[in-house]
Amino acid sequence: MSSATPLTKALIYGGKTGWIGGKMAELLKESNVEVVLAEARIENRADVAKELDDVKPSHVFMAAGITGRPNIDWCEDHKPDTIRTNVIGTLNLADLTNERGIHCTIYATGCIFKYDEAHPLGSGIGFTEEDTPNFDESFYSQTKGYMEPMLKCYPNCMTLRVRMPISDDLSHRNFITKIVKYERVVNIPNSMTVLYEM
Repeated sequence: MSSATPLTKALIYGGKTGWIGGKMAELLKESNVEVVLAEARIENRADVAKELDDVKPSHVFMAAGITGRPNIDWCEDHKPDTIRTNVIGTLNLADLTNERGIHCTIYATGCIFKYDEAHPLGSGIGFTEEDTPNFDESFYSQTKGYMEPMLKCYPNCMTLRVRMPISDDLSHRNFITKIVKYERVVNIPNSMTVLYEM
C-alpha cells in the first residue's frame, strides 16, 4: 500500500467474543473510530468478501483464531479445525483485504520462538522480523509459524505478535489472572503484551 489511509472505520474479526478483539473495539470507540464487529467466520471466504464489500472499512483488525479450550493442547486433537481457522482463515482475510487495498492488522502470537544457540538464555539477543520461527513444540505454534513467511507476501498486512497478554481487567484470558492460579512458575525471561499499549 503506497500511502496511509486514515483510520475512520474498523471492521474487527474476533471482536464479538474474543478478549483482544473486544479490547480493540473499546479502544477504537474511545478514539471516535466507527467500529463494526464482524459477523462472518474467517474461514468462509465468500462470506468475508461480502462483509468487506458491504462494510467498506478503512482498516481491518484480525483477532480471530483458535487457541483451544481449555488451552492450546485442544489443537493437538483438532488439527483440521485449527488449520481451517488459523491458516486458511487468516490467509483469506490477508488476501481479500489486499485485493481491496485495505490495511489489515493481524494479532498473531509470540509463541513461535524459543531460546537457541543464536539466541541463548540470558544473552539479551532477541529475534528480528527476518528470523525464522523455531518453536514448533505445539500444533498451535506450528500453524502460527507457517503464517509468518506467507503474511510477509501481503504488503497491506501488519502482524503484531502477542505474548502473555496482560490488561487492567480480571478476564480469565489475562496472563496475570492465569499465573496466580499456577502451582509452579518457571523463572525464564519472556516478553509480555500490555493490551492498552498496542
